Amino acid sequence: MDLEQLTASFRVDADDLHEPYLFQNEWIAQWLSEAQAEAAIRGRLIFDDTTPAVCQIAVTAGNAVYPLHRAVTEIADMRFVASGSVESTGLSLVSREWLQERRPRWRDETGEPAFAIQTDLTIRLVPTPSTDGVLRLEVQRLPLKALEYDTDKPEIHIGHHIQLVHWALHRAFSRPDTETIDPQRADRALAAFTAYFGPRPDSDLRRITRHDQPQVNELW
Repeated sequence: MDLEQLTASFRVDADDLHEPYLFQNEWIAQWLSEAQAEAAIRGRLIFDDTTPAVCQIAVTAGNAVYPLHRAVTEIADMRFVASGSVESTGLSLVSREWLQERRPRWRDETGEPAFAIQTDLTIRLVPTPSTDGVLRLEVQRLPLKALEYDTDKPEIHIGHHIQLVHWALHRAFSRPDTETIDPQRADRALAAFTAYFGPRPDSDLRRITRHDQPQVNELW
């Protein structure tokens, strides 16, 4: 479905079929764009390992910290390929606490990266790379573009498209407008959206998923 079709479906469900409309087209487009982003986060719907701007980061010797693409929400796999090499080395995503406990001098180390620390916006390689190369990522991400034109289509599978209307209805009937505000309809629409795509993970859960404890044998 494209934006025009989704907007028409929204107007039917919202009983907003005659001009002057209660809800402007640009509002609906914004709500449907929000809906797609929400769906992608809740359902982990957009996996990407091919888009260069998202999945490839040029690494420079001596530089440990790199910005992630703004659409990345979760890193599923990452590999470092040194310049001149065809082989990749897998990196383990870990926390600062894990590194501090096991490698207290990790901030001062240089060499081939073996670990990475992810924040909301950046990735830090450990050790600091001693050679140039490329970091290749496999990620879960948000949509790359908002829905703006009538022919624009959501990036998620077509089978999910109609469910996006529930979020738009939730936003529409939550507006602080005496003519349209309807908390019960807003709550029902949000419940339908959540029943289909799942609850939104809170910030603590998303933080926890940014690192996994590597499976290694430790000598005691």
